[in-house]
Parts: sequence; structure tokens; C-alpha cells
Amino acid sequence: MTTRRTGDAAVRTARRAAVGVLPGAGLLGLVLFAPGRPRPWQAVGGGLVVICAATLVGGALGFLFGVPRVRGGAAGAEPHGSYVPNTNLEQVSDWLTKVLLGVGLTQLGSIGERLDQLGRTLAPALGGGADAAPFAAALVLYFVLLGFLAGWLLTRLALPRVLSDADRALDLFLAGQDRDRKGDRVGADDLRMRAMQHLGLLGTSTGKPDDLPGSMLPADPAGGPERVVAEVRSTARRSALTASQVRELFADGSEGRRIQALALMQGDPALADLPSLLEAIEHPRSGFEQYHALLAARGLLPRLPAEETGRLREAVAGRLMAPDGIPYGSDRSWLAEKILSRLEAPVFLPQQQGGPPPGGSPKAEGPATAEGPAAEAGAGADAPVAGSGEPRA
Repeated sequence: MTTRRTGDAAVRTARRAAVGVLPGAGLLGLVLFAPGRPRPWQAVGGGLVVICAATLVGGALGFLFGVPRVRGGAAGAEPHGSYVPNTNLEQVSDWLTKVLLGVGLTQLGSIGERLDQLGRTLAPALGGGADAAPFAAALVLYFVLLGFLAGWLLTRLALPRVLSDADRALDLFLAGQDRDRKGDRVGADDLRMRAMQHLGLLGTSTGKPDDLPGSMLPADPAGGPERVVAEVRSTARRSALTASQVRELFADGSEGRRIQALALMQGDPALADLPSLLEAIEHPRSGFEQYHALLAARGLLPRLPAEETGRLREAVAGRLMAPDGIPYGSDRSWLAEKILSRLEAPVFLPQQQGGPPPGGSPKAEGPATAEGPAAEAGAGADAPVAGSGEPRA
């Protein structure tokens, strides 16, 4: 293990050295060249502009050559729900690279003359002189190639990962919408949060138990803990277990059994047990367990009695406010805030003394006088209209 870490550190050091040495060599050549010019600072400024322009041109060419292709092509690409990947950028890259290669091959014999013309054109920016033309041509050629290499590597290594994450997030969002239409709100929220994690909008739950697949049935070790929990959740409504048996499963003590019980509570709210959920929220064995306890509590909200909502609200709010509680910006904080928004206590406005009772109009208790309507109109001028939402003075 120590040898492997040492090797990884050496590789990272070599990469950083290469990233610094390659552009540094060109900049060092410019710094050594500039003092011999009549106006050194002008030569340095002009050289930096030439370097930036050449690097951008090379980077753009590297991007065009490095654009990844959709696996199987546009016609056989896997659709994401009702969408198909857009391959316009791939087609433009293909056309431009072929055109550039064709034009470059036809002009290969005159490349020396072209470089000489380019050097003479840029020589005044580097202070002029007979030796400025070849230096300018060499500077452009060096940084165009360096920019091409950097642009190709960045596009080849980073862009496929970004596109794959975006496609995976789109698949999860569409699957979440399908779960929502089927009435599985817990599964829909789980898929939406995983989609936001792929896009980097939410942090992930930490502390996933490595031995979870082996301690839960059905088990799919290749799918990881999330896949196992999803399988158990999908079998909850077909399970012959009762709520008391699920509660005993949670009380077993092992983390795998506790999470299995939480997955069953997610799949069938009739199996949910509020004290068990509160235990997993307030004293979780891991962030993974707390996440699934919050997810189960989210599905339990429509069935939760009014007298029990206060306990759940206090538990969730307490973990959000605790310094060592739910971290801000994580999937758990998103779930906790969503639960609290559903548990907001209704605000009851006190009835005005002498005003109409709720849902009706005041009954006349005595004969109406000529001054009565006028007095009521004057008193109502400053009072808010019922149901208008205006605050009282």
C-alpha cells in the first residue's frame, strides 16, 4: 500500500512538472530575448499577446480533434427517455478536422514560406530586427503545438466525463418523473437527488457501509449499497413482513439490518415506525443510514398523525442546527428542508372581537338604526379585509 501511494505521488509530481516546464520554457525564451530589443517591455508585451493567440488557436484545434463520439453513432444511440443525444458538435468537428487536414496536406510544400511570412509580419511586435522574424515564427509554432496538445488532452479526458454525467442525470430525472407518476414519491426523490449529485449540485451521503450488500437480501454486490436498497424497497409491498417485524429488524443492531428495515419502510409506509426513524435520524450509524431514514420519513408524512409531527419536526430541525449534524448542501440537508417545509405549523389568526364568525356573516341582534351602517363603514375603513392577507396594525 505504501509503495502504491509513493508511486501515485511520483506520477502526480511528474504531471505537475510537465505542466509547468513546457509553457515555462517558451516564456523563458521570450524573457531572454526581450532585453536585446530597443524597447524590452514592448517586446515582452507583444510576445505575450502572440503566445496567448497561438495557444488559443492550438487549443481550439485540439478541442476539434478531441470531441468524443456518441457510442454507436447518432442513429443507434441510446435515447434518454424521450430525448436523443445531440451530435451536431460531433459532426462539425468531423467536418472541420477533415477540411483542415485536406488543406494542410495540399499546402505542406509551402509551409516553410508561410512560416517565414508569419514571422516577418509579427517581427515588429517583438521589437523588429532580422532575428525577430524567426523567433516570432518559432514562438507561434511552439505554442500552437502546446495549445493543441493541452486542448486535445483536456477535451479527451474531461469532456466525456461531463457529457456522461449530464446524460446520466437526465436519465435519473426522467426515471424520477416516471416514479412520481406511479405514486412512488420516495423513489422519485431518491432518483432526483442522485441526478443532482451527478451534476455536482448536492453533496453525497458519506459513510456507506462496504459490507451492506452481503448483509441484506436480495443482494447485488455489483450494484453497490444504493442498488441493494432500491431492490429491497421495490419488494416491500410484496413482503409478508408486518410492521412489528420490521421494527424488530431495525432493533437487531447491525447496520445492514437497520438499513434493510429503513428500505422496507420507504417501500411501504404502512411498515414505518416513527420511533425507529427518529433513532436513525438523531443517532445514525452513518450518513448513509441517516439519509435513508430521512427518505423514509418523507414517505411517511401523509400518514403521520398530527400529534406526532412535532416530534419529527424537532428531530430534523435539531440535526440541521447541530454543529456535527447534517452538513449544509448535502442530499440529507435537501431532504431535511423538504420535510420541514411540509411540517410547517399552520398559523391561526385570532378572531376579531365582535367580528363575524368564521365561515358566516354576523347576525343582527337588534333593530338596525340609521347610524349603524355608517358606523360600520367608518370602522371598516381602517380594518383589513377578511382573507386579504394584510397585516393588522
